[in-house]
Amino acid sequence: MSETKKAVIILSGGLDSTTCMAAAKAEGYELYPLTFWYGQKQAIELEAAKRVAAYYKVADRHRIVDLNGVIKGSALTDADKEIPVHRGDEEMQAEVPVTYVPARNIIFLSIALSYSEAIGADAMYIGVNALDYSGYPDCRAEFIAAFQDVINKGTAAGAHGAGIQIKTPLQFLSKADIVKLGSELGAPLQFSHSCYFGTDPSCGVCDSCLLRIKGFQEAGVPDPIRYAVEIEWDKK
Repeated sequence: MSETKKAVIILSGGLDSTTCMAAAKAEGYELYPLTFWYGQKQAIELEAAKRVAAYYKVADRHRIVDLNGVIKGSALTDADKEIPVHRGDEEMQAEVPVTYVPARNIIFLSIALSYSEAIGADAMYIGVNALDYSGYPDCRAEFIAAFQDVINKGTAAGAHGAGIQIKTPLQFLSKADIVKLGSELGAPLQFSHSCYFGTDPSCGVCDSCLLRIKGFQEAGVPDPIRYAVEIEWDKK
């Protein structure tokens, strides 16, 4: 019998990371979810992450890392920076948005890497995807490749030829494709939360909500979460 594979999943509690949990489970990994509290306005996502971990019966392995006060400089963290609303796709991707959190994925992956090496994990999952990497520098494919090189050259596991692999199953998927994949894998999308404002019901007008809504509409699947605005789901 082969030894059980372990994977650390960076779990925000959103659509993408919840689908990553489902993908890691489907690929036969033992799940070790890792969530970060960094003073984000959408603190409700921590509860979403807890619900997702509980769904997969790994609540006892779920770790929440407190980085509050360390990470700043984003509309997601700073009271004096406004979260944009009602923006179209082109406007969202025209430049690095104010919702970019400085070096967030570098920090998250670094901590996840240390944890992964300590517990003997084989892989780390992160939900970067095609709709994000054009706007967020730390979601681009070249960044992931560069960080993989750091792992291979800068860890004991890498030096011994047993490097930890970064898994990005959503890297080149649209939001509609992510919705379809999550649905096919039985991901508990009803427990996920994506709104930048962190409201319940979700606002339905921030960038994250708009991308999520569009994904469900294009997938032809009604979103199981609630919104503060009326949504027409059958728009295929």
